[in-house]
Amino acid sequence: MAVHADKKRLLYKIARAYYEDGLTQERIGHLLGLSRIKVSRLLRQARDERIVQITIVPPQDSNADTERALEARYGLAEAIIVSPSSYDKTTIVHELGPPAADCLIRCLHDGAVLSITWGTTLLSVVDVLPGQNWPEIRVVPILGGLGRPEAEAHGADLARRVAEAFGARPIVLPAPGIVASALVRDALLAEPQVSSTLALGARADVALVGIGVPVPDSVVAQAGILTGEAAEQLKAVGAVGDIALRFFDGDGRAVEHEINDRIIGLDLGQITKIPRVIGVAGGAEKFEVIRAALRGRIIDVLVTDDQTADRLLEDAG
Repeated sequence: MAVHADKKRLLYKIARAYYEDGLTQERIGHLLGLSRIKVSRLLRQARDERIVQITIVPPQDSNADTERALEARYGLAEAIIVSPSSYDKTTIVHELGPPAADCLIRCLHDGAVLSITWGTTLLSVVDVLPGQNWPEIRVVPILGGLGRPEAEAHGADLARRVAEAFGARPIVLPAPGIVASALVRDALLAEPQVSSTLALGARADVALVGIGVPVPDSVVAQAGILTGEAAEQLKAVGAVGDIALRFFDGDGRAVEHEINDRIIGLDLGQITKIPRVIGVAGGAEKFEVIRAALRGRIIDVLVTDDQTADRLLEDAG
């Protein structure tokens, strides 16, 4: 049905007042003798009639359109894509840090629970976290200790540094991340401080996770956590990588391996139930495992580089 000329004039007047003059819907209603609900309905009609045509211009040199495409393709809540100054591994890891830190700060508030894994990519995030006055926030390692406790990329140290940046006290998980047997794991999980810390981590509002590949120069391999034999066994059962030592296949499904019985930490099912899981990873060697994490809907937010993003969009598999 055609809109009468007088109605069009009213729609135009309301649209100008709202979008150009910056008046509130309540103020417009007061001036024109209309209810706020009526004004809201007329603004929607002005858009329907194309009296209002909104153009959104992406920032220059941004990856905004690629981010939207990646979100739509993989059902992500958010994609953040970085164009690094160089595509070597060190540069990519370093330059993913600041945007991931911005994203993390935006998603948190005082009193929230943050679960965190470990690794060099997450170290680049923690290194640039701005200070906050959030004394009630709780930062919990997703996994027990791995490698040397004094190592910068160690999960316990990262959790401590994040808590310090936020002005809070870290929650300690007093157990190694991987033990000799299922018997030892069960005994440690029976300890109240261990079980209560993991239960808190599972109830996190946000998780910040690295996405790993068991290659020789990875932190897991260098720390001696995963032997060459174990890595080959995992590859044989289809594992392409891990989050918090929980290995999964190309479709993001947990793989069956005896290592699962020796880990003290959250499993993939618990991690995926956290409302906002932010995965930070990039570079050619991480493509397959990032794609798997997306296919399995393990993460909700991806921070990566533009070449990896383009490959993820081109992938037809």
